[in-house]
Amino acid sequence: MIVDELARYAVFEARRPLPPEVAHHAKRAVVDWFAALFPGIAAAPGPQLMKAHAGELGHGRSSLPGQRTHAFPGTAAWINGSISHAVEFDDIFRDAVYHPGCPTIAAALAVAEDRVASGADLLKAITIGYEISTRIGAAVQPSHYRFFHTTGTVGCFGSAAAAAALAAPGEAQAMRHALATAASMAAGLQQAFRSDAMTKALHAGHAAWVGVSAGVGAAAGLTGAPDVLEGEAGFGAALACDPQWARATEGLGSRYNIMAITQKNHACCGHTFAAIDAMLELRAQHAIDAAQVEQIEVATYRAALDVAGNPEPRTVFEAKFSLPYVVCRALLSGAVRLGAFEPAQLADPTARALMRKVRLVADPQLSAGFPGMRAARVTLTLRDGRVLQHFAPYRKGDPEAPLSDAELDDKFAELAGPVIGSEAAATLLRSLWALERLPLGALHLQEL
Repeated sequence: MIVDELARYAVFEARRPLPPEVAHHAKRAVVDWFAALFPGIAAAPGPQLMKAHAGELGHGRSSLPGQRTHAFPGTAAWINGSISHAVEFDDIFRDAVYHPGCPTIAAALAVAEDRVASGADLLKAITIGYEISTRIGAAVQPSHYRFFHTTGTVGCFGSAAAAAALAAPGEAQAMRHALATAASMAAGLQQAFRSDAMTKALHAGHAAWVGVSAGVGAAAGLTGAPDVLEGEAGFGAALACDPQWARATEGLGSRYNIMAITQKNHACCGHTFAAIDAMLELRAQHAIDAAQVEQIEVATYRAALDVAGNPEPRTVFEAKFSLPYVVCRALLSGAVRLGAFEPAQLADPTARALMRKVRLVADPQLSAGFPGMRAARVTLTLRDGRVLQHFAPYRKGDPEAPLSDAELDDKFAELAGPVIGSEAAATLLRSLWALERLPLGALHLQEL
Protein backbone atom coordinates (compact mmCIF):
# COMPACT_ATOMS: atom_id res chain seq x y z
CA MET A 1 0.00 0.00 0.00
CA ILE A 2 1.10 3.54 -0.71
CA VAL A 3 1.26 4.70 2.91
CA ASP A 4 3.58 1.79 3.66
CA GLU A 5 6.01 2.92 0.96
CA LEU A 6 5.82 6.49 2.20
CA ALA A 7 6.46 5.34 5.78
CA ARG A 8 9.50 3.31 4.68
CA TYR A 9 10.90 6.41 3.02
CA ALA A 10 10.38 8.43 6.20
CA VAL A 11 12.29 5.83 8.23
CA PHE A 12 15.11 5.89 5.66
CA GLU A 13 15.30 9.69 5.89
CA ALA A 14 15.14 9.69 9.67
CA ARG A 15 18.18 7.43 9.97
CA ARG A 16 20.67 9.58 8.11
CA PRO A 17 21.72 13.22 7.96
CA LEU A 18 20.12 15.29 5.25
CA PRO A 19 22.36 15.76 2.21
CA PRO A 20 23.90 19.25 2.52
CA GLU A 21 22.17 20.63 -0.57
CA VAL A 22 18.80 19.32 0.68
CA ALA A 23 19.35 20.85 4.12
CA HIS A 24 20.13 24.15 2.42
CA HIS A 25 16.86 24.10 0.51
CA ALA A 26 15.00 23.17 3.68
CA LYS A 27 16.46 26.29 5.29
CA ARG A 28 15.37 28.33 2.26
CA ALA A 29 11.84 27.02 2.84
CA VAL A 30 11.96 28.02 6.51
CA VAL A 31 13.29 31.51 5.76
CA ASP A 32 10.56 32.00 3.16
CA TRP A 33 7.86 30.72 5.52
CA PHE A 34 8.80 33.24 8.20
CA ALA A 35 8.87 35.99 5.55
CA ALA A 36 5.25 35.17 4.69
CA LEU A 37 4.22 34.71 8.33
CA PHE A 38 5.12 38.10 9.80
CA PRO A 39 3.05 40.40 7.54
CA GLY A 40 0.15 37.98 7.90
CA ILE A 41 -0.15 38.78 11.60
CA ALA A 42 -2.06 42.00 10.96
CA ALA A 43 -4.08 40.66 8.03
CA ALA A 44 -7.36 38.78 8.30
CA PRO A 45 -7.83 36.17 9.67
CA GLY A 46 -4.88 36.76 12.03
CA PRO A 47 -6.47 39.19 14.52
CA GLN A 48 -9.72 37.24 14.44
CA LEU A 49 -7.94 33.98 15.28
CA MET A 50 -6.02 35.56 18.14
CA LYS A 51 -9.27 36.90 19.56
CA ALA A 52 -11.07 33.59 19.09
CA HIS A 53 -8.35 31.64 20.88
CA ALA A 54 -7.39 34.22 23.51
CA GLY A 55 -8.15 31.79 26.34
CA GLU A 56 -5.69 29.23 24.94
CA LEU A 57 -2.73 31.57 24.64
CA GLY A 58 0.10 31.62 27.15
CA HIS A 59 0.02 27.85 27.62
CA GLY A 60 2.25 25.18 26.12
CA ARG A 61 5.66 25.60 24.46
CA SER A 62 4.80 26.29 20.83
CA SER A 63 5.44 29.88 19.80
CA LEU A 64 3.38 32.38 17.85
CA PRO A 65 6.30 34.34 16.35
CA GLY A 66 5.79 38.07 16.19
CA GLN A 67 3.03 37.96 18.80
CA ARG A 68 5.10 37.40 21.96
CA THR A 69 3.08 34.46 23.15
CA HIS A 70 2.74 30.71 22.84
CA ALA A 71 0.16 27.92 22.87
CA PHE A 72 -0.26 24.18 22.76
CA PRO A 73 0.93 22.65 19.46
CA GLY A 74 -2.46 22.25 17.76
CA THR A 75 -3.50 25.86 18.42
CA ALA A 76 -0.10 27.22 17.40
CA ALA A 77 -0.16 25.23 14.16
CA TRP A 78 -3.72 26.36 13.39
CA ILE A 79 -2.93 30.04 13.91
CA ASN A 80 0.55 30.10 12.35
CA GLY A 81 -0.56 27.99 9.41
CA SER A 82 -3.42 30.35 8.66
CA ILE A 83 -1.43 33.53 9.18
CA SER A 84 1.44 32.40 6.95
CA HIS A 85 -1.03 31.95 4.07
CA ALA A 86 -2.84 35.25 4.60
CA VAL A 87 -0.86 37.69 2.44
CA GLU A 88 -0.22 35.27 -0.47
CA PHE A 89 3.58 35.35 -0.20
CA ASP A 90 4.09 31.66 0.64
CA ASP A 91 5.85 29.00 -1.40
CA ILE A 92 4.47 26.72 -4.14
CA PHE A 93 5.13 23.26 -5.52
CA ARG A 94 4.00 23.78 -9.07
CA ASP A 95 3.24 20.20 -10.15
CA ALA A 96 0.83 19.72 -7.25
CA VAL A 97 -0.75 23.23 -7.37
CA TYR A 98 0.12 23.32 -3.69
CA HIS A 99 1.57 25.63 -1.02
CA PRO A 100 3.55 23.15 1.12
CA GLY A 101 5.19 25.54 3.57
CA CYS A 102 2.15 26.89 5.42
CA PRO A 103 0.78 23.58 6.74
CA THR A 104 4.04 21.62 6.87
CA ILE A 105 6.29 24.15 8.57
CA ALA A 106 3.58 25.45 10.90
CA ALA A 107 2.95 21.91 12.17
CA ALA A 108 6.63 20.96 12.28
CA LEU A 109 7.60 24.06 14.26
CA ALA A 110 4.76 23.59 16.76
CA VAL A 111 5.64 19.94 17.46
CA ALA A 112 9.39 20.55 17.42
CA GLU A 113 9.13 23.29 20.03
CA ASP A 114 6.78 21.19 22.15
CA ARG A 115 9.22 18.24 22.00
CA VAL A 116 12.27 20.50 22.53
CA ALA A 117 13.76 19.26 19.28
CA SER A 118 16.84 20.64 17.54
CA GLY A 119 17.00 22.76 14.44
CA ALA A 120 18.39 19.77 12.55
CA ASP A 121 15.39 17.68 13.66
CA LEU A 122 13.06 20.40 12.43
CA LEU A 123 14.72 20.59 9.01
CA LYS A 124 14.53 16.82 8.60
CA ALA A 125 10.85 16.72 9.56
CA ILE A 126 10.05 19.55 7.15
CA THR A 127 11.87 17.75 4.34
CA ILE A 128 9.96 14.52 5.00
CA GLY A 129 6.68 16.46 4.98
CA TYR A 130 7.51 18.22 1.73
CA GLU A 131 8.65 15.05 -0.04
CA ILE A 132 5.60 13.00 0.91
CA SER A 133 2.93 15.64 0.40
CA THR A 134 4.22 17.09 -2.86
CA ARG A 135 4.17 13.63 -4.40
CA ILE A 136 0.66 12.86 -3.22
CA GLY A 137 -0.39 16.23 -4.62
CA ALA A 138 1.21 15.57 -8.00
CA ALA A 139 -0.49 12.18 -8.16
CA VAL A 140 -4.02 13.62 -7.92
CA GLN A 141 -3.58 16.63 -10.22
CA PRO A 142 -4.84 18.27 -12.32
CA SER A 143 -8.36 16.91 -11.67
CA HIS A 144 -8.18 17.46 -7.91
CA TYR A 145 -7.86 21.21 -8.42
CA ARG A 146 -11.22 21.45 -10.12
CA PHE A 147 -13.01 21.57 -6.79
CA PHE A 148 -10.41 21.36 -4.03
CA HIS A 149 -7.79 23.68 -2.56
CA THR A 150 -4.72 21.46 -2.48
CA THR A 151 -3.13 23.30 0.42
CA GLY A 152 -6.09 22.37 2.61
CA THR A 153 -6.29 18.76 1.42
CA VAL A 154 -2.82 17.54 0.52
CA GLY A 155 -1.39 19.89 3.13
CA CYS A 156 -2.71 17.48 5.77
CA PHE A 157 -0.18 14.89 4.59
CA GLY A 158 2.73 17.31 4.75
CA SER A 159 1.90 18.38 8.27
CA ALA A 160 1.13 14.83 9.46
CA ALA A 161 4.38 13.48 8.06
CA ALA A 162 6.38 16.27 9.68
CA ALA A 163 4.60 15.88 13.01
CA ALA A 164 5.06 12.10 13.06
CA ALA A 165 8.73 12.46 12.15
CA LEU A 166 9.18 14.56 15.29
CA ALA A 167 6.81 12.77 17.65
CA ALA A 168 7.98 9.26 16.72
CA PRO A 169 11.21 9.60 14.72
CA GLY A 170 12.08 6.53 12.70
CA GLU A 171 8.89 4.65 13.60
CA ALA A 172 7.24 3.39 10.42
CA GLN A 173 3.97 2.44 12.09
CA ALA A 174 3.46 5.90 13.53
CA MET A 175 4.14 7.50 10.14
CA ARG A 176 1.85 5.02 8.41
CA HIS A 177 -1.08 5.74 10.72
CA ALA A 178 -0.45 9.50 10.80
CA LEU A 179 -0.81 9.67 7.03
CA ALA A 180 -3.80 7.35 7.01
CA THR A 181 -5.62 9.37 9.65
CA ALA A 182 -4.80 12.72 8.01
CA ALA A 183 -6.40 11.58 4.75
CA SER A 184 -9.83 11.36 6.37
CA MET A 185 -9.55 14.91 7.70
CA ALA A 186 -8.42 16.51 4.43
CA ALA A 187 -10.63 19.46 3.47
CA GLY A 188 -10.68 22.69 1.52
CA LEU A 189 -13.11 23.71 -1.21
CA GLN A 190 -11.96 26.00 -3.99
CA GLN A 191 -15.14 28.06 -3.73
CA ALA A 192 -13.64 29.54 -0.57
CA PHE A 193 -11.22 31.66 -2.57
CA ARG A 194 -13.59 32.74 -5.29
CA SER A 195 -15.09 35.31 -2.94
CA ASP A 196 -13.90 37.82 -0.37
CA ALA A 197 -13.75 35.39 2.56
CA MET A 198 -11.15 34.50 5.17
CA THR A 199 -11.58 30.77 4.65
CA LYS A 200 -8.78 30.24 2.13
CA ALA A 201 -6.11 31.08 4.71
CA LEU A 202 -7.86 28.88 7.25
CA HIS A 203 -7.42 25.90 4.92
CA ALA A 204 -3.66 26.03 5.54
CA GLY A 205 -4.15 26.38 9.29
CA HIS A 206 -6.63 23.53 9.41
CA ALA A 207 -4.22 21.30 7.49
CA ALA A 208 -1.47 22.18 9.98
CA TRP A 209 -3.77 21.37 12.91
CA VAL A 210 -4.80 18.08 11.29
CA GLY A 211 -1.15 17.12 10.92
CA VAL A 212 -0.34 17.83 14.54
CA SER A 213 -3.34 15.83 15.71
CA ALA A 214 -2.73 12.93 13.34
CA GLY A 215 1.03 12.80 13.87
CA VAL A 216 1.07 13.10 17.64
CA GLY A 217 -1.97 10.83 17.87
CA ALA A 218 -0.31 8.15 15.77
CA ALA A 219 2.77 8.33 17.98
CA ALA A 220 0.45 7.57 20.91
CA GLY A 221 -1.18 4.61 19.14
CA LEU A 222 -4.09 6.02 17.11
CA THR A 223 -4.62 4.01 13.93
CA GLY A 224 -5.90 4.83 10.45
CA ALA A 225 -7.02 2.87 7.39
CA PRO A 226 -3.82 1.90 5.54
CA ASP A 227 -5.46 1.77 2.08
CA VAL A 228 -7.08 5.18 2.47
CA LEU A 229 -5.25 6.67 -0.52
CA GLU A 230 -5.93 4.08 -3.22
CA GLY A 231 -8.95 2.30 -1.73
CA GLU A 232 -12.21 2.18 -3.67
CA ALA A 233 -13.74 4.75 -1.33
CA GLY A 234 -10.45 6.47 -0.48
CA PHE A 235 -8.81 9.83 -1.02
CA GLY A 236 -8.05 9.32 -4.70
CA ALA A 237 -11.45 7.93 -5.63
CA ALA A 238 -13.30 10.72 -3.84
CA LEU A 239 -11.12 13.73 -4.65
CA ALA A 240 -9.62 13.07 -8.08
CA CYS A 241 -10.16 11.44 -11.46
CA ASP A 242 -7.74 8.66 -12.35
CA PRO A 243 -4.96 9.52 -9.87
CA GLN A 244 -1.49 8.45 -10.96
CA TRP A 245 -0.38 6.78 -7.75
CA ALA A 246 3.05 5.81 -9.11
CA ARG A 247 3.92 9.49 -8.81
CA ALA A 248 3.31 9.37 -5.05
CA THR A 249 6.47 7.32 -4.44
CA GLU A 250 8.59 8.07 -7.49
CA GLY A 251 12.10 9.27 -6.63
CA LEU A 252 11.66 9.21 -2.86
CA GLY A 253 15.01 9.64 -1.17
CA SER A 254 16.87 10.32 -4.42
CA ARG A 255 15.09 13.26 -6.09
CA TYR A 256 14.06 15.97 -3.64
CA ASN A 257 11.05 18.11 -4.46
CA ILE A 258 12.07 20.56 -1.74
CA MET A 259 14.83 21.58 -4.15
CA ALA A 260 12.24 22.44 -6.82
CA ILE A 261 10.01 24.82 -4.88
CA THR A 262 8.74 28.14 -6.21
CA GLN A 263 9.32 31.07 -3.88
CA LYS A 264 6.99 33.97 -4.59
CA ASN A 265 8.25 37.24 -5.99
CA HIS A 266 4.83 38.94 -6.00
CA ALA A 267 2.29 39.35 -3.19
CA CYS A 268 -0.68 37.72 -4.89
CA CYS A 269 -2.04 34.54 -6.43
CA GLY A 270 0.65 32.47 -8.13
CA HIS A 271 -1.56 31.96 -11.18
CA THR A 272 -0.96 35.63 -12.05
CA PHE A 273 2.83 35.57 -11.85
CA ALA A 274 3.77 34.70 -15.44
CA ALA A 275 1.56 37.52 -16.71
CA ILE A 276 3.06 39.95 -14.18
CA ASP A 277 6.57 38.91 -15.19
CA ALA A 278 5.74 39.38 -18.88
CA MET A 279 4.34 42.86 -18.23
CA LEU A 280 7.36 43.84 -16.13
CA GLU A 281 9.65 42.71 -18.94
CA LEU A 282 7.71 44.80 -21.47
CA ARG A 283 7.91 47.75 -19.10
CA ALA A 284 11.68 47.31 -18.76
CA GLN A 285 12.25 46.99 -22.52
CA HIS A 286 10.01 49.81 -23.71
CA ALA A 287 9.09 53.30 -22.57
CA ILE A 288 5.38 52.63 -22.17
CA ASP A 289 2.99 55.45 -21.40
CA ALA A 290 -0.10 53.85 -19.88
CA ALA A 291 -2.26 56.57 -21.45
CA GLN A 292 -1.19 55.31 -24.89
CA VAL A 293 -2.32 51.73 -24.26
CA GLU A 294 -5.26 50.71 -26.43
CA GLN A 295 -5.53 47.08 -25.29
CA ILE A 296 -3.80 44.58 -23.02
CA GLU A 297 -4.27 40.95 -23.94
CA VAL A 298 -3.27 38.31 -21.41
CA ALA A 299 -3.19 34.78 -22.81
CA THR A 300 -2.58 32.10 -20.22
CA TYR A 301 -3.88 28.73 -18.97
CA ARG A 302 -7.53 28.14 -18.14
CA ALA A 303 -7.05 27.52 -14.38
CA ALA A 304 -5.49 30.97 -14.03
CA LEU A 305 -8.59 32.57 -15.49
CA ASP A 306 -10.93 30.43 -13.41
CA VAL A 307 -9.20 31.41 -10.19
CA ALA A 308 -7.85 34.89 -10.96
CA GLY A 309 -10.06 36.30 -13.69
CA ASN A 310 -11.92 38.83 -11.52
CA PRO A 311 -12.39 41.92 -13.74
CA GLU A 312 -13.60 44.30 -11.02
CA PRO A 313 -11.93 43.55 -7.66
CA ARG A 314 -13.12 45.70 -4.77
CA THR A 315 -11.16 44.33 -1.83
CA VAL A 316 -7.55 43.41 -1.13
CA PHE A 317 -8.37 39.71 -1.31
CA GLU A 318 -10.19 40.07 -4.63
CA ALA A 319 -7.37 42.17 -6.08
CA LYS A 320 -4.82 39.48 -5.26
CA PHE A 321 -6.90 37.14 -7.42
CA SER A 322 -7.41 39.57 -10.30
CA LEU A 323 -5.21 39.26 -13.38
CA PRO A 324 -6.50 42.58 -14.75
CA TYR A 325 -5.59 44.41 -11.55
CA VAL A 326 -2.12 42.95 -10.94
CA VAL A 327 -1.05 43.20 -14.57
CA CYS A 328 -2.07 46.86 -14.71
CA ARG A 329 -0.42 47.55 -11.37
CA ALA A 330 2.79 45.97 -12.70
CA LEU A 331 2.70 48.33 -15.69
CA LEU A 332 1.97 51.40 -13.58
CA SER A 333 4.22 50.73 -10.59
CA GLY A 334 6.88 48.29 -11.74
CA ALA A 335 6.20 45.89 -8.87
CA VAL A 336 3.37 43.95 -7.23
CA ARG A 337 4.43 43.77 -3.60
CA LEU A 338 2.35 44.44 -0.48
CA GLY A 339 2.08 48.14 -1.29
CA ALA A 340 0.21 47.32 -4.48
CA PHE A 341 -2.82 46.45 -2.37
CA GLU A 342 -3.04 49.57 -0.25
CA PRO A 343 -6.47 51.30 -0.43
CA ALA A 344 -5.16 54.20 -2.51
CA GLN A 345 -3.69 51.82 -5.07
CA LEU A 346 -6.89 49.76 -5.26
CA ALA A 347 -8.94 52.89 -5.89
CA ASP A 348 -6.47 54.46 -8.33
CA PRO A 349 -8.60 55.76 -11.25
CA THR A 350 -5.73 55.32 -13.70
CA ALA A 351 -5.48 51.64 -12.83
CA ARG A 352 -9.25 51.20 -13.01
CA ALA A 353 -9.41 52.77 -16.46
CA LEU A 354 -6.52 50.61 -17.65
CA MET A 355 -8.17 47.45 -16.32
CA ARG A 356 -11.12 47.98 -18.64
CA LYS A 357 -8.71 47.54 -21.54
CA VAL A 358 -7.60 44.08 -20.43
CA ARG A 359 -8.71 41.07 -22.45
CA LEU A 360 -8.17 37.61 -20.93
CA VAL A 361 -7.69 34.61 -23.21
CA ALA A 362 -7.50 30.93 -22.29
CA ASP A 363 -4.76 29.58 -24.54
CA PRO A 364 -5.38 25.88 -25.35
CA GLN A 365 -1.69 25.02 -25.56
CA LEU A 366 -0.85 26.72 -22.27
CA SER A 367 -3.92 25.14 -20.65
CA ALA A 368 -2.75 21.70 -21.77
CA GLY A 369 0.59 22.29 -20.05
CA PHE A 370 -0.97 22.93 -16.63
CA PRO A 371 0.04 22.25 -13.86
CA GLY A 372 3.67 21.63 -14.80
CA MET A 373 3.74 24.67 -17.07
CA ARG A 374 2.70 28.10 -15.77
CA ALA A 375 3.10 30.45 -18.71
CA ALA A 376 1.54 33.63 -20.05
CA ARG A 377 1.77 35.86 -23.08
CA VAL A 378 1.07 39.57 -22.72
CA THR A 379 0.38 41.68 -25.81
CA LEU A 380 0.11 45.46 -25.67
CA THR A 381 -1.55 47.35 -28.50
CA LEU A 382 -0.67 51.05 -28.42
CA ARG A 383 -2.48 53.99 -29.98
CA ASP A 384 0.47 54.71 -32.29
CA GLY A 385 -0.02 51.29 -33.88
CA ARG A 386 2.79 49.46 -32.16
CA VAL A 387 2.13 45.95 -30.88
CA LEU A 388 4.44 44.80 -28.09
CA GLN A 389 4.47 41.22 -26.90
CA HIS A 390 6.36 39.11 -24.38
CA PHE A 391 6.01 35.42 -23.54
CA ALA A 392 6.92 34.22 -20.05
CA PRO A 393 7.32 30.40 -20.18
CA TYR A 394 7.68 30.24 -16.38
CA ARG A 395 7.66 32.56 -13.40
CA LYS A 396 10.40 34.39 -11.54
CA GLY A 397 10.89 32.19 -8.46
CA ASP A 398 10.13 28.93 -10.30
CA PRO A 399 12.87 26.25 -10.41
CA GLU A 400 13.89 27.53 -13.86
CA ALA A 401 14.52 31.02 -12.44
CA PRO A 402 14.80 30.64 -8.65
CA LEU A 403 15.14 33.48 -6.21
CA SER A 404 18.72 33.57 -5.01
CA ASP A 405 19.57 33.31 -1.33
CA ALA A 406 20.28 37.04 -1.41
CA GLU A 407 16.87 37.74 -2.92
CA LEU A 408 15.25 35.60 -0.22
CA ASP A 409 17.15 37.63 2.37
CA ASP A 410 15.84 40.85 0.84
CA LYS A 411 12.29 39.50 0.81
CA PHE A 412 12.62 38.45 4.46
CA ALA A 413 13.93 41.88 5.50
CA GLU A 414 11.18 43.65 3.54
CA LEU A 415 8.38 41.61 5.12
CA ALA A 416 9.70 40.86 8.63
CA GLY A 417 11.42 44.15 9.44
CA PRO A 418 8.28 46.31 9.71
CA VAL A 419 6.70 43.77 12.06
CA ILE A 420 9.48 42.77 14.48
CA GLY A 421 12.04 45.51 13.78
CA SER A 422 14.98 45.44 11.41
CA GLU A 423 17.52 44.43 14.06
CA ALA A 424 15.44 41.50 15.34
CA ALA A 425 14.74 40.45 11.76
CA ALA A 426 18.44 40.44 10.89
CA THR A 427 19.26 38.41 14.01
CA LEU A 428 16.55 35.86 13.30
CA LEU A 429 17.61 35.55 9.67
CA ARG A 430 21.20 34.75 10.68
CA SER A 431 19.93 32.09 13.05
CA LEU A 432 17.64 30.52 10.45
CA TRP A 433 20.54 30.11 8.03
CA ALA A 434 22.43 28.31 10.81
CA LEU A 435 19.44 26.27 11.94
CA GLU A 436 21.04 22.83 11.56
CA ARG A 437 23.58 23.80 14.25
CA LEU A 438 21.17 25.35 16.76
CA PRO A 439 18.58 24.31 19.33
CA LEU A 440 15.22 25.86 18.53
CA GLY A 441 15.34 27.84 21.75
CA ALA A 442 18.20 29.84 20.27
CA LEU A 443 15.73 31.48 17.90
CA HIS A 444 13.94 33.16 20.86
CA LEU A 445 10.69 33.08 18.91
CA GLN A 446 8.47 33.83 21.91
CA GLU A 447 10.33 37.10 22.43
CA LEU A 448 9.68 38.45 18.94
